[in-house]
Amino acid sequence: MNGIKIHLEAAEQDAVQRHAEALGVDCEDIAYAALNRLMLELKTHEKEIDHEIVNTRDWRHNYTPLWSESDSTHRHESKGDASVLSGWFR
Repeated sequence: MNGIKIHLEAAEQDAVQRHAEALGVDCEDIAYAALNRLMLELKTHEKEIDHEIVNTRDWRHNYTPLWSESDSTHRHESKGDASVLSGWFR
């Protein structure tokens, strides 16, 4: 089986790890599901997705994504809050 390495900043890894733990899966399962969804979406939105891929490549070396742990508007401040389990990125 071939592999693809994904290099993440700590804040990105923390967000993915937390979501994987909430679902009881591995980070690799999250990455594969995301890639699977992307490849399926390419069938109907290729131009837009291609544009997003190139833009993401260009900005990711200087900025972390809004979904990462470095997002200043943390949506998960309290891990004890029951709404976290059903909220964005758990």
